[in-house]
Amino acid sequence: MYKIVKNEQISPNSFLMELEAPEVIKKAMPGQFVIVMAKEDSERIPLTIYDYDKESGILSLIYQVIGASTEELSTLKEELFAVVGPLGKPNEICANPEEFKGKRIVYVAGGVGIAPVYPQVKYLKEHGFEVDIIYGSREKDLLLIREKAEAVARKVMYTTDDGSFGEKGFVTTVLEREINNYDICVAIGPIIMMKNVAETTRKYNVKTIVSMNPLMVDGSGMCGACRCEIEGKPKFACIDGPEFDGHKVNFDLALKRMNIYKEEEKEKWEQMKKSLGKN
Repeated sequence: MYKIVKNEQISPNSFLMELEAPEVIKKAMPGQFVIVMAKEDSERIPLTIYDYDKESGILSLIYQVIGASTEELSTLKEELFAVVGPLGKPNEICANPEEFKGKRIVYVAGGVGIAPVYPQVKYLKEHGFEVDIIYGSREKDLLLIREKAEAVARKVMYTTDDGSFGEKGFVTTVLEREINNYDICVAIGPIIMMKNVAETTRKYNVKTIVSMNPLMVDGSGMCGACRCEIEGKPKFACIDGPEFDGHKVNFDLALKRMNIYKEEEKEKWEQMKKSLGKN
């Protein structure tokens, strides 16, 4: 069991959870993730590491309530049953900063995708990089950790679909306008957003890294649930990723796989909310 220090709502559908997990974060690097279980009989939930403090042993996670499992997670107050990690490979720039010195880097975040973007930009700043962020969401209230992002980035360019904050429109509009200022783009967010970012950068031959978030079960490569098609070949996001070359990902297949269990998940979520007394 892992002691919960904090589990609070930070936007209409997003929560920040802080845990005492010193062994989990001992070797953690930006870009990696953990798998959590709310209770002994709960489903496994993969969550990218948002932040960590190796001195205090505190692991921070930001998650979105989008189904029964995350709904259950949001109700916890004292203990979390299990945390496994760190899993996956670190971000390649953070893992090899000397190889990327002098490169002009922009991160593109969509919605809760700012959570995994933040530790990478923070790490790179600590290693002498000046990195920009383009951050978009549907509306102002869904923009998360703005002050923390602004504290580690050279500049943050915001977009909202409804124009309630920053520039009205999509992150790709800003990216295409600014593309000549960058050598590398890292995109993290909804699959359709990452697909559109990759299509934009492809035209300008800008190296693009995306972080895939497919269905996942065990996180060790044994179940095969998280397989992605990269340059026509199957890869597992849990052990080969989660980051891949955005110009080699079959995004259309990834989108289809994400919708396989939509109806079953919707039914379970309704049952979960009913058991919790929610409408």
